[in-house]
Amino acid sequence: MTPQTSVDGDAPASPWSTVARTIALLTVLTSVLLTVFAWPAARSLIHDVPLVVAGPPALRAHARATLDERLPGGFDIIEVADTATAEHLVRDRTALGAIDLSSGTPQVSIASAAGPAVAQALQGLASHLGQTGTGVPVRDLAALPADDPRGAGLATGTLPLAMGGLLAAVLLIKLVRGRIRRAVGAVASAVTAALAAAAILQFWLGSLSGSYLANTGAIALTIAAIASTALGLESVVGSKGIGITALVMLLIGNAVSGAATAPEMLPRWAGTLGQLLPPGAGSRLVRSTAFFDGRGVTHAVVVLAVWISLGAALYLVGVLRQQPRAHTEPVAAPVPV
Repeated sequence: MTPQTSVDGDAPASPWSTVARTIALLTVLTSVLLTVFAWPAARSLIHDVPLVVAGPPALRAHARATLDERLPGGFDIIEVADTATAEHLVRDRTALGAIDLSSGTPQVSIASAAGPAVAQALQGLASHLGQTGTGVPVRDLAALPADDPRGAGLATGTLPLAMGGLLAAVLLIKLVRGRIRRAVGAVASAVTAALAAAAILQFWLGSLSGSYLANTGAIALTIAAIASTALGLESVVGSKGIGITALVMLLIGNAVSGAATAPEMLPRWAGTLGQLLPPGAGSRLVRSTAFFDGRGVTHAVVVLAVWISLGAALYLVGVLRQQPRAHTEPVAAPVPV
């Protein structure tokens, strides 16, 4: 029997077992991708959200009981005595909202810029706190810009920024020769891309407030963390490093970043993991620079700095491995004439 040939040339066609394995692999990959992206979002709910309750002890205890009844396990309550302390904790990003009972009439403070989904949940809760069922006043201590009241620009911008960091590494590897030139290119591309991205988000889309330069710095750190990781892994393990970076940053990191909702609304492990990866840390950092005057940036800056340092260390290892070894090889004796 004449072996079946493929339409691509004279090579024999792949056996059906190869086709079956390929189909099975694609099915598994599709299922994994769907799970990674859809599962955290589908399981998003309010749990252990830091919430300040201010007022006399008796009223604070009553409010705690009411919150536990309506949303069991939904809030990690911080009790304080006065309004000023409660508002300070919200503006400092220690808490995502506050219930002020100091005046006898409940008042709710939110920070929609920290997470629109959490702010919306707190607004819904406020409607049940009034004694007559008419709701209570709600103050937004860190409001989103009027041009983007739902925070859509920042929420959807996390993935493109992560892709920008990976793309920078890929282009530098393909187009630039010389390890030092690639390193300089990574730093420069992070800065220039951040300048452009911050300008688009702040001046065109109106999704950011605050200092343009501070926002640029936050975005630059995010891009640099991903680009340096990709360059470092590629220098050590070759092209597989790009795939590893894409898996960790684009698939896992973006899915658990909490940028579209809030890390506190994801399953606990997912929210914690997301804040340890550049997409999630970068999203928190940009929110802090844009809407909270730089408060609450320490954790995010440390995470991004660690990733940048890790990438740089791996890159250095790769450079040292490829150094010429002429100084270790014996020099051949000159041939006498």
